Amino acid sequence: MARIAGVDLPGNKKLVIALTSVYGIGRAGARKVVAESGLNPDMKAADLDINDVNALRKVMDKMLVEGDLRREISLNVKRLIDLNSYRGLRHRKNLPCRGQRTKTNARTRKGPRKTIAGKKKAPTG
Repeated sequence: MARIAGVDLPGNKKLVIALTSVYGIGRAGARKVVAESGLNPDMKAADLDINDVNALRKVMDKMLVEGDLRREISLNVKRLIDLNSYRGLRHRKNLPCRGQRTKTNARTRKGPRKTIAGKKKAPTG
């Protein structure tokens, strides 16, 4: 099993698909990395030898992936919050910050519904 950028690549998948398990690399980025390293995109990740892994690492060293990318994104969000910009306020309140409507939808960002008033209890007896 190949380990690149602190992530174990799933060995049963093709190389291009396996590379997408690294944070910051999508399908297009994976194709670009494989092309630059000169490997066959259809080979399985389990078939990589040490030279192939080193070639992939060499290409990926130029890219911002995993911890460095996560750190940069969190610092960008923190900067927006510190500036008190509109986007920063939306981040602070855990609301969508790209102009989506929130009267309906936005459930993944806002969280589960909060009940406002309780139901009237049925009379007992």
